[in-house]
Amino acid sequence: MEGNGNIVPSIVVYVTVPNKEAGKKLAESIVREKLAACVNRVPGIESIYWWQGEIQSDAEELLIIKTRESLLDALTAHIKANHEYDVPEVIALPIQGGNAQYLEWLKNSTRDP
Repeated sequence: MEGNGNIVPSIVVYVTVPNKEAGKKLAESIVREKLAACVNRVPGIESIYWWQGEIQSDAEELLIIKTRESLLDALTAHIKANHEYDVPEVIALPIQGGNAQYLEWLKNSTRDP
């Protein structure tokens, strides 16, 4: 990726939300603000986790967010300000490679940090 000047360091960010409505609202606001080029909504996941001293189990929706690495702080702040959870999941993974045209589109579809 470094050899192509049209590509910027990019990431995939996972965020869980409590339901379809919350997922759609948050996904649309992220794309509208150009904090990500694309958000995939994956319904029907079950999360089992430790919270407040107990094992919890909840039906959720997973958001898979593709964006520039340099937008992670702004994206995280946006999610925290617009999420229903006290401590929303925001986990970022680097994109190591891929379709150069897609990664260029990702760059062009997001705002400069």
